[in-house]
Amino acid sequence: MSLATLLALAVALGSDAFSLCVGIGMAGVTRRQIMIVSLTVLIFHIFMPLLGWYAGGYLGSKMGRAASIAGAALLVYLGLKMIWDVLRPGEDEPKFIITNTGGLLLLSASVSLDALSVGFTLGTQQVSLALAAGMIGLVAGGMTFAGLTLGRTVGDWIGNKGELIGGIILAGIGIKLFF
Repeated sequence: MSLATLLALAVALGSDAFSLCVGIGMAGVTRRQIMIVSLTVLIFHIFMPLLGWYAGGYLGSKMGRAASIAGAALLVYLGLKMIWDVLRPGEDEPKFIITNTGGLLLLSASVSLDALSVGFTLGTQQVSLALAAGMIGLVAGGMTFAGLTLGRTVGDWIGNKGELIGGIILAGIGIKLFF
């Protein structure tokens, strides 16, 4: 597998994290949260291909659907909560923040599940596992950072409507994941 093909694969795997994080960023995140989420997604995108490589397709097929459903439900919940917070009159709450470790891990796992299956596939190719997992992780972490930063910038620019749009995006992505 060439480096260009590996980079294209890494970008494809990171695109879920990017699109999801634009929605999260629009709701309002701090710089610290951007770093924590980006590093967590980076780590998951390194270890998921390794796990897939060693565990094989059986584990991926068994875990994949349950984690996918949980991740989709989390996204729908977060999106609807964001929409509800915007539409509730008179209550001034702090912006959406990612402080729950379980939620952060579930978010990271849900956007990294594709990397689990890819790890199994990489085992059948002539590719350095360390290089592949490292590149996938770095690209996904960078795309997560970019998505959160872009979303935060757009969210600051358009104000309260950013949280509403971000909520609609998250809920839409979550609903799409159910099907």
